[in-house]
Amino acid sequence: MSSHENRAKFNVLILAGMRSGTLDPLAQSAGVSHKCLVPVLGRSLIGRVLDTAEKALPDAPIFVSIEGPAALAEEPTVQRLRREGRLTIIGAEPNLVDSVRKASEVADFPLVVTTADNVLVTAEALRAMAAQGSRPGTDAVLAMASKRDIEAAHSGGKGRYYEFRDGGFSNCNLFWLSGPKALRAAEAFREGGQFLKVAGRMQRSFGTLNLILFRLKALTLRQAFGRISQRLGVRITPLVLSDGRLAIDVDDQRSKEMVEELLGAAGA
Repeated sequence: MSSHENRAKFNVLILAGMRSGTLDPLAQSAGVSHKCLVPVLGRSLIGRVLDTAEKALPDAPIFVSIEGPAALAEEPTVQRLRREGRLTIIGAEPNLVDSVRKASEVADFPLVVTTADNVLVTAEALRAMAAQGSRPGTDAVLAMASKRDIEAAHSGGKGRYYEFRDGGFSNCNLFWLSGPKALRAAEAFREGGQFLKVAGRMQRSFGTLNLILFRLKALTLRQAFGRISQRLGVRITPLVLSDGRLAIDVDDQRSKEMVEELLGAAGA
């Protein structure tokens, strides 16, 4: 996809707010107000994500969802992009779903959505997401990586995976939302996002039969997304990316050390 094709066709949304309004343990340890400001090899998480988005999608406006501009007043990449008119800050809500909904009232659809702790996101992944989302009939896209590729990228892996008939997968915190209709998928995952831990949430969101088929590993990844799409009335497409690093974000001290190791190996 060329820069001309990118122009004015979608926006980038980076979610950087506090979850449930509470201070993240990594932020507390680093002495900063938000996890997005935690330094990784000398540079903030959000600074790294912004740098990748800026270079990968040079014509796409960028929006950051956070409690208020003051939180990012001293982040140099944020301030530079704001001066250049490239970046807009939108107030965050206590959870990711409501933050996306609120941001969508300011940032036009379609939206490429990621999180500020997704520091291993690459230009190639962002462009692949934009290309996949631009295909006719696509309402939402969720980037995934296979267990095999994740563990090949780092022996620490992810710990837990969504297991399907064709293997284990983890999401890459990278999404495409084509329009307001796609928010139905986000609403479903408000309940279903933790279904690996709480089966009742998946049952309420995706139905008893889908839960049974999931537990039996009776469906491939794509079959599962097809059934979920049918139930929600929203076409959700999985985009399986071959770079296993993309599924490793900064959730805690262990994953932060993994990310630093991978960035150091890449000279980033």
